[in-house]
Amino acid sequence: MALIDTNTEHDPNKILPIEYNWAREYYTAGVANNWVPEEIPMQADISQWDGDELSDAERQLIEWNLGFFSTAESLTANNIVLALYEYVTAPECRQYLLRQAYEEAIHTDTFIYCCDSLGFEPEYLYGMYDRIPSIAEKDAFVVDLTKAIDRPDFTLETDADIRAFVRDLIGFYVIMEGIFFYAGFAMMLGLKRQNKMVGIGQQFEYIMRDESLHVGFGVDLINQIRREHPGVWTDRFEREVIDLIAEAVRLEKLYAQKACPEGILGMSAAQFAEYVEYIADRRLDQLEIPTQYGTENPFPWLSEQVDLNKEKNFFETQVTEYQSGGNLEW
Repeated sequence: MALIDTNTEHDPNKILPIEYNWAREYYTAGVANNWVPEEIPMQADISQWDGDELSDAERQLIEWNLGFFSTAESLTANNIVLALYEYVTAPECRQYLLRQAYEEAIHTDTFIYCCDSLGFEPEYLYGMYDRIPSIAEKDAFVVDLTKAIDRPDFTLETDADIRAFVRDLIGFYVIMEGIFFYAGFAMMLGLKRQNKMVGIGQQFEYIMRDESLHVGFGVDLINQIRREHPGVWTDRFEREVIDLIAEAVRLEKLYAQKACPEGILGMSAAQFAEYVEYIADRRLDQLEIPTQYGTENPFPWLSEQVDLNKEKNFFETQVTEYQSGGNLEW
């Protein structure tokens, strides 16, 4: 069997015997984590949104995060279906990619549900990636990392080809889902902690739980490719990865400063910037790269609530911790 399509003799239609048990475990965990947004009532959120409980800064924060995530989830889903699935040929990995694609569809549905519930004009919400420069820059940065494998003639024949493919995996799993999403999670869960927009906050909790698995799978996929193709991961490429993550941190700090310029909820733009550095170090550590920032987590309550350690040590815990959406327990 071959993990990725490098012209190795294999049959992607035969999932048994399973070679990559870690991929199968991610699929099983994803199934145990099933949920749909309509399970979550939005009446209190609608009342708060239509009333005067929210400040202008809080309203902007909500709008920007809904605007960013509504397009980012679609970008991620399209990358899975149109790019990754073709080249990841191990059937147990493909099974998880299909599961992830379904979860991205659920996340997309979440933002439809939020948009309809709060009465947003679709063009207003979904056009933010064109209107808001700090959102546009994040989306463009990730899309740019996929240009090589989007070529119709792209193949996985040389180390350079595989390196381009790994760069795509890093772009979407490590940077988009693993860094860009997490400042938004902190912002929305910070609101929920203040009993504001609790329905949306609960949906973000479910999305974050899904994304913890997505990031873990992506990192394990990258590290498995590194083991099977050791010539791909050079010192020069590792330096490139560090530079890409540093640029992602810069863009996310800019987004945090623009989305939350005056600070709310006892949370400041400077704290969000620290949190991005903290998360970036976690991603570097998962990729077995020396950490770069040494920043402490400015939001210890978030770790207590969501237990981010599951991202790195998920299989040291019991999968039964992840139950169906209607029984969310941390």
